Amino acid sequence: MSRKVVQLAANRRLFLRTALVGGAAATMTRFYPALGAARDIPSAGSASDVKPFELDEITISDLQDGMRSGKFTARSLVEKYSARIEEIDKNGPAINCVIELNPDAVSIADSLDEERKARGPRGLLHGVPVLIKDNIDTADKMMTTAGSLALVGSKPTQDSYVAQRLRAAGAVILGKTNLSEWANIRSSHSTSGWSGRGGLTKNPYALDRNPCGSSSGTGAGISANLCAVGIGTETDGSIVCPASSNGLAGIKPTVGLVSRSGIIPISHSQDGAGPMCRTVRDAAILLGALTGVDPQDSATSASQGRSLTNYAQFCDSNGLRGARIGIARKYFGFNDAVDGLMEQSLDVMRKQGATLVDPADIETFGKFDESELLVFMYELKADLNAYLARLGPNAPVHTLKDIIDFNDRNRQKEMPYFGQDLFLKAEAKGPLSEKAYLDALEKNHQLTRTEGIDATMDKYHLDAIVAPTGGPAWLTDLVNGDHVAGGSSNAAAVAGYPNINVTAGFISSLPVGISFFGRAWSEATLIRLAFAFEQATKARQTPRFLATIVEAN
Repeated sequence: MSRKVVQLAANRRLFLRTALVGGAAATMTRFYPALGAARDIPSAGSASDVKPFELDEITISDLQDGMRSGKFTARSLVEKYSARIEEIDKNGPAINCVIELNPDAVSIADSLDEERKARGPRGLLHGVPVLIKDNIDTADKMMTTAGSLALVGSKPTQDSYVAQRLRAAGAVILGKTNLSEWANIRSSHSTSGWSGRGGLTKNPYALDRNPCGSSSGTGAGISANLCAVGIGTETDGSIVCPASSNGLAGIKPTVGLVSRSGIIPISHSQDGAGPMCRTVRDAAILLGALTGVDPQDSATSASQGRSLTNYAQFCDSNGLRGARIGIARKYFGFNDAVDGLMEQSLDVMRKQGATLVDPADIETFGKFDESELLVFMYELKADLNAYLARLGPNAPVHTLKDIIDFNDRNRQKEMPYFGQDLFLKAEAKGPLSEKAYLDALEKNHQLTRTEGIDATMDKYHLDAIVAPTGGPAWLTDLVNGDHVAGGSSNAAAVAGYPNINVTAGFISSLPVGISFFGRAWSEATLIRLAFAFEQATKARQTPRFLATIVEAN
């Protein structure tokens, strides 16, 4: 396989490290005057018929205050969000991010309202609606399909651990979100945000732009205020990239902090679920509800004594003071406007009291792309076959080979824009006992952990490493697929280490994120730093549902 093909596959799928939008600089938020005098550039097709929504930009704390005062109930929140989904997701700008609504959401909300009256709330998520990605099992009336027609009708008999934890916290699972089909692992030429079952999800900032993937629907839906909070999954970039492209705070946890049981897999060495929210505090609250040791996921045993149920306690507006932050310069340089925005972001950190070590590059940068993809091909076959086997004899498909055959038989519906070259490569792989796989996995961990993130942080005595998450959202192109330019998700992803995206600012009215990543189990530190940066910049803007962007002169 050529290096070009390897890089396309490793950079795309769900992993998409974002895009280059042509042209120079553009406008940022008011915090970044050096990159443009005006807050907004001329734009065409503003969706003026999208009316303000009562719950726009509302936080978990706001919702709890409202339910405590009687302004809201869990039922009224479900009804309001459901109506908004009908208004602008299925109609109007038709963002198309919700693939299925939970028919039991109102009755669940009613029972939670009664419980609140009788015994008080269980916690901060009591009665709060949440959208989850359609690769996360729920044992209810909803399907779990990864966006594929091959799994239409598949209803798991058991909740995923993530769904169990959400229900235990009193959250209302409002529905499931569209995604890049099979979490973008089917083809090296795919278009993010498209699935055979769900169609194409749009970016709410500009409807002809891509929401990134693979957690496209969660990213677009939460940003568009179609629900309070959401859950995505990541193997490499699938939380942080759509969080960046949709102006969200997204947390990709350490592998093992959040159970993967009941989540349609790609790679057990890198998969994980995590929060995608409009604020870092909401993401921290949601993360705390998801943690726990799950007997069905052995990786979670390592979280014993390392996980917490309250990460919001680390949301300190002075959290950058005294921090040592390394700048991973090798992830810069793919877009001049992004580099300019990052320089402004670094200046914010200095002014907030952080010491910046610049550069603090990961010396193994670029040396694990091929081994990452090789591991994916082996683990995809083994892990997906194991997941399908657990669905039982009544499942629509039972193996990766069955899915490949289904796609061939239904080519017009499943493969109108791109094929399944990665599925075919995975199917050709042998068992996980093969030396090629074991060597590649060992190489990945050596280069990204021991000689990578850990070595860099030890060398410079760092609390975290920062880099641009990616660029502004690219134009969706179903003919040529995604337009990838750069990004920084891969080191933390391959290592299985945590990564947090937070909005840094705007380029041509499109959000761009910055990533904070570090050692295993360092979520508390990263949340502290990301929250302080968020509070210093207040960069997020509510989407305006523009039809397109007119470039600045």
